[in-house]
Amino acid sequence: TNPGFVVRITQAGLDYAHQQGIAVLEKELAQLKLTDISGDFRIRHVGKVRYEISRLNLRSFHMPYSRITLVPNVGLQVAISNAFAEVDGNWRVKVYFIRDHGLFDLKVENIYIKINLKLGSDASGKPTIDTSDCSTRISNVRVLFSGKFGWLYNLFHSAIESRFRKILENQVCENVVNSVHSELQPYLQTLPVTARIDAMAGTAGIDYSLVAPPTVTAQSLDVNLKGEFFSLAHRSTVPFPPLVLTLPPDHDRMVYFGASSYFFNTAGFAYHAAGMLVFEITDSMIPKGIDFHLNTSTFSAFVPQLEMMYPNMMIKLRLSAPSAPFLSIGPGGLSLKPVVDIQAYAILPDSSLAPLFLLSLVSNVSAIINMKSSHIVGNLTVGRMKLSLKHSDVGPFQVRTLQSIMNIVASNILLPRLNERLEKGFPLPLPDRIQLYNVLVQFHQNFLLLGADVHYQRR
Repeated sequence: TNPGFVVRITQAGLDYAHQQGIAVLEKELAQLKLTDISGDFRIRHVGKVRYEISRLNLRSFHMPYSRITLVPNVGLQVAISNAFAEVDGNWRVKVYFIRDHGLFDLKVENIYIKINLKLGSDASGKPTIDTSDCSTRISNVRVLFSGKFGWLYNLFHSAIESRFRKILENQVCENVVNSVHSELQPYLQTLPVTARIDAMAGTAGIDYSLVAPPTVTAQSLDVNLKGEFFSLAHRSTVPFPPLVLTLPPDHDRMVYFGASSYFFNTAGFAYHAAGMLVFEITDSMIPKGIDFHLNTSTFSAFVPQLEMMYPNMMIKLRLSAPSAPFLSIGPGGLSLKPVVDIQAYAILPDSSLAPLFLLSLVSNVSAIINMKSSHIVGNLTVGRMKLSLKHSDVGPFQVRTLQSIMNIVASNILLPRLNERLEKGFPLPLPDRIQLYNVLVQFHQNFLLLGADVHYQRR
């Protein structure tokens, strides 16, 4: 299935995510719980040496050098080099009748860790991440003992260093795997599969589920999402397919969002299906400063028979879209040519409505799109309008004479209400605590490209 929406994470975005992840991993590894070590061994001309290492305390674990790389068609690889750690604790040794004990400091240097991460998606369309491989190599372990008999320490320090090396190599990778499962995977699951639209709370949502596992290339990580608006009350099949969506090779920002014309047109389809493209306008809604009223006295100047049929009565206009609006996106921007039906009613003394006439309004509309508070926001501008009469219950009249009034109604009443909704915007598919800045907006053939840098807000 072609995606309606694509999220691209560039190397710069991965580097930033990697910085945040390494900080968490460094903190996790610094809390490693090391088990006590004991054993014995025989030394020629000396005999059996019994030792115990206890109360191990990992004071620090630092990873100053690390990098993340994209592995095409596989996933991600994190390589950590020249890491180091410090451990202290108690030691006790026995050789024949000689006993000694004391404290020790252990320095672990030149730690190399390689982690391979596999990306996928689950049945609900959420992204998944798992550790496909982890290896740790430690090239230098040094133990410094304090005690009375210096010659004793030389007997077993090499054995201790070897044991520590193996234990740490195993525990580091165990901790990495646990961190991916307990920290990274739950965080990725905060990516919304369904985003409710604030302006249409309880009415419509956006399906941001993955249509396929993430795609890894040498330059970026692409996540293909369904990108489809739908009515929460009744989800129906969209009557048009998504197009092939290919983003340009831009890598200046950390993340890019490609929103296809399919994405926006499903919004119109969902709004229409939810009955949200219906507006009723009465005289009380006319802004101050506009010198006319919605009543039969005003309209009788253009439709003379109203003065006789419905004298001194208020008028209500009901604006609705007979079909979902269809927009197009090109290098010049986003535009649509909606058709609006305008049904005029006289409000009778008993508050019932008497139909007067039905007009059809066709207009060229352009849109300005931007990103605000992790939402796609918009603002519509109305161009030339064309008015025609579909039906009249009061007899024939010249429709063009109503053009000026309908221009005022559309520009000063309908458009501000639409723009108020669009200003609230549609939420972008982002996991928790992500803020976007340094925004870029570009129009391409059949899709809108939004680029941004990312700031992660820690708890």
